[in-house]
Amino acid sequence: MTILFEPFALRGVTLRHRLVVPPMCQYSAVEGIANEWHFANYARFAMGGAAMVIVEATAIDPRGRVSPGDLGLWRDEQIAPMRSITAFLAAQGCVPAIQLNHGGRKASCRRPWHGSAPLDDDDMQVRNEPGWPVVAPSAVPAGDKSPMPVALDLEGVQALVGEWASAARRALQAGYEAVEIHAAHGYLLHQFLSPLSNHRTDCYGGSREGRMRLTLEIAEAVRAVWPHDKPVLARVSAVDGIDGGWSLDDTVVLARALKERGVDAIHCSSGGLVGAATMSRLARTPGFQVSFAERIRREAGIPTIAVGLILTPRQAADIVDNGQADLVAIGREALLDPNWPHHARLELQPERGFDDWPPQSGWWLERRAAILRSES
Repeated sequence: MTILFEPFALRGVTLRHRLVVPPMCQYSAVEGIANEWHFANYARFAMGGAAMVIVEATAIDPRGRVSPGDLGLWRDEQIAPMRSITAFLAAQGCVPAIQLNHGGRKASCRRPWHGSAPLDDDDMQVRNEPGWPVVAPSAVPAGDKSPMPVALDLEGVQALVGEWASAARRALQAGYEAVEIHAAHGYLLHQFLSPLSNHRTDCYGGSREGRMRLTLEIAEAVRAVWPHDKPVLARVSAVDGIDGGWSLDDTVVLARALKERGVDAIHCSSGGLVGAATMSRLARTPGFQVSFAERIRREAGIPTIAVGLILTPRQAADIVDNGQADLVAIGREALLDPNWPHHARLELQPERGFDDWPPQSGWWLERRAAILRSES
């Protein structure tokens, strides 16, 4: 027995079970607009049985794009192309969610398969993809080969709050049922949180409270425009994994403050302030970030989403059954097998057969199973 396949409610939105697909950037938009690739990508996860699909990091501002191929919701023309995605996901019983982001000093980069380096003149000549100036809390570059960001002035910082709220309004118009604030992986809000990247001396820097201020103001602004019966999530890097950086103790304090401002769940990742998107100091063993979700859940009293090398159905079931997290996110496992949630249920609850599959495929598979049983 497991609660992995029991429903889980976040405000007025009920997930049919505990397996979700986290944001995974596709770097395939043009001017921030979703296209057929995005529809097909997210549709396969919904057909594969995911309870919630969180659409990839979507820029609130064109200069906040990590790459030229990032999705965006900084203008109204980007709303309509997303509606076919959200409508299809909802029709499959899958909760459509979206992550809103600003890349900060990690913006204006090549797509990963082009090397992820900052855009330069070669990108303009080869792919007609010019770079753009990047901003950050302080004039501290992301790495030795990264451009020097422009430190946001007070007016620029405060403008971000309205931009996040406007993007959330557009997400609602596009049909999303949940919205996630991206404060992880070294992007702008994480840059404000970490003392390694935030050297400000005004009210948005200095103490932990000052460094948390922008994230909390954005949470308040998003919650104010998001319907009361729909959830707001936040993704965090629970630790920087760098000496003198953001710590798990800091994250527990942040999670409590986010909960007070109406955030409903914390999506627990790590690292990314410099280099790769997850913490390199911690060994990448199966479930290497689950302990973060467990402690935040216990000490902040807020639901959590565990993510990171969760590879097997039994592992996912143990996480929720042992109270380490409320939801389990399967990212690259879902890319490898979009039907992973369906296959997990077949493994853990074989008596259900193909009842939960879309009838267009479940009908055929159930009859094949009957033939195989009769021949055995």
